[in-house]
Amino acid sequence: MRQFDLSPLYRSTIGFDRLFNMIDQAAGLETVPSYPPYNIERTGENAYRISVAVAGFAATDLSLETKENTLTIRGSRERESENVTAKTEVLYQGIAARSFERRFQLADHVHVTGASLENGLLHVDLLRELPEAQKPRQIPIATEGANPPVVTSRAA
Repeated sequence: MRQFDLSPLYRSTIGFDRLFNMIDQAAGLETVPSYPPYNIERTGENAYRISVAVAGFAATDLSLETKENTLTIRGSRERESENVTAKTEVLYQGIAARSFERRFQLADHVHVTGASLENGLLHVDLLRELPEAQKPRQIPIATEGANPPVVTSRAA
């Protein structure tokens, strides 16, 4: 039996929670973290938050862009070797200084509402707004003997 690695789909889609929860339960698949590490949180019924660990990056080093249901987060940092004097020598470099680009596929009607950078974490807030036509509505049931309601409209 062949096994397919669907983890890139799980990591990069927002708003398809029910579908991927069912697939995870059925297959028992887990995602593999990559650089930069991130969390996807559900903060409300239709609200989400992506938190990306961007230690060492300033707000000017980061850029966010949404285009055609895709959220792209880019980070590029100038080398600190220009700012460091010739007397210092790095013995161990554990904080990555490399550039990155992370893409998240957004579901229909999911929009970015804001972003903030605090304590080395970039927080991107998302909101799913369903159009009025797609929201559930109650339909009145007419019974025999009851007169159906008459809809009237007046010209303004």
